[in-house]
This record gives sequence, structure tokens and C-alpha cells, in this order.
Amino acid sequence: MPQIIGIFALIIIGYTVGSVRIINQGTEALVERLGRYHRKLRPGLNFIVPVLDYIVLRDSVREQLLDVDKQAAITRDNVSLDVDAVVYWRILELELTYYAIENVEQAIEELVITTLRSEIGKMEFERTFSSRDELNRALLSQLDEATEPWGVKVTRVEVQEITPPEEVRRSMQLQQAAELKRRATVLEAQGEQEAAIKRAQATVESIEMLSKALQQRSDTGEILKYLLAQRYVDANQKLGESDNSKVVFMDPKFLTEGLVDLMNTPTTPEGRYDDDNFPSRRRK
Repeated sequence: MPQIIGIFALIIIGYTVGSVRIINQGTEALVERLGRYHRKLRPGLNFIVPVLDYIVLRDSVREQLLDVDKQAAITRDNVSLDVDAVVYWRILELELTYYAIENVEQAIEELVITTLRSEIGKMEFERTFSSRDELNRALLSQLDEATEPWGVKVTRVEVQEITPPEEVRRSMQLQQAAELKRRATVLEAQGEQEAAIKRAQATVESIEMLSKALQQRSDTGEILKYLLAQRYVDANQKLGESDNSKVVFMDPKFLTEGLVDLMNTPTTPEGRYDDDNFPSRRRK
């Protein structure tokens, strides 16, 4: 009798040990009973019926990454490109993923390639770079809809790199360089225009200030003579210091005649020049 009890105890212990299944967090398992789907095991401690039940699949339900290699695609204006992308996806219904599709990861990859080529074919070449967000959204929408019957959720799609042919890249670089040069020329012209306007405004303000100051003085003629002589001396000095200056042989008498006449010309009591005493202004 004790032997029979021991045998039954061993059988019970073996049955209990054989029926216990521990599923880790982030993982689910599928159980078939006599070849048919029975139930799904959740994370934690689970029990199955030995011999009758069999775990056919353990898989992660966490988000997974699928890196799609570069694929050739042709734009709407017949430019060949190499495009690659990454897809983030996760399993929502493990039983659908196992029974509805043979290889879900390969199916998603092929679907990404097909959809990517289709969307690139709808775009002009120049739009493929500026409309990358639009391309990502279109891919996500179509992939999410297509994978729903498989119990899969595509959470994010990112186009990583768009590589045009070498000759197209050289043309783009030349075009970009020309555009940058054009912008620099426009900015330089605008800067010169603004500087010229500011210089003119400063000159007008200086003349107005000088005019107001001279109206309050009686020696206007002498002041104007001095300013003109100073400008003449400064101009000659700058001409001599210039690297591009030229040596011109001329009679100094003709160079300074106007200045000497101006400095020796008497002025009226109001501070104006007397045209009758200024040789270059004397009416003939």
C-alpha cells in the first residue's frame, strides 16, 4: 500500500511539474490542444494539460525594429534613387500573427519595399528631399492598414537616406553653389545700396548742420576757404598713398590755380563770394 501511494504521489508531482509554464514579461505563448488552437498564455504562472496541450509559439509582444536595406526606386520624372527605411512594429494579437501569415517579419519588409517604391513614384525628384515627413506619414498609413489583419501594429516608419545617382548629385551641388553665389551677390548689392543711402543721408545732415552754423557767423567766406583747402590737401594725400596711384606730369600752376583764386577771393559782408573778384566766375 505505501508503494502505491508513493507511485501516485510521484505521478501527481510529475503531472504538476509538467503542467506548469512560466511566461516572462513582454512575451506571450500559444497553446494548441490536439492540433487545434486552444488559448494564449499571458506573462506569469500558467498551467496546461500535459500530453493534450502543446506550446507551439513563444514570441515577444514588445516593439521591434525592422531595418530595410537600400532599395532602388524611380521618381515621377524618371530619376533613379536608392532609398532605405526603418520600421517600428509590435504584435497585438499573437494568434493572428501566427495563423494568418507565414513569416510576418518578411511580409512587413516586402510590404515596406513595395509601398516605398509606389510612394516615390508619385513624387518629383526635388520633392523627395523636402517631403520626407509626408512620405513617412503615407508609408505609416498604408502599412498600418495592411498589417491589421495580421494582428500587427506599425507604430513608426522613418525613411533614413535618399541617395541619387552620382551625376545627379554633382548637378545638385553645382545648382546649390550657383544659388548661394546669387544670394551672396544680391546681399552684397543690397548692402552697398544701404551704405550709399546712409552716406548720402550723413552728407545731407552734415551740410544742414554746417549751413545752420554758418548762418550765425560773419566770417563764412574764410571758413569755406579753409574747408576747401583742407579737402584739397586730404585728397592729394590719399592719392599719393594709394597703391593704384599714377604719376602724371602737369604744371602745378594749373592744379592749384583754382584753389589759390578761391583763397584770395574776398567775400561780401554777408559771407558770400564776390563774383567780380573771382577770376573763374567773372562774367565775360
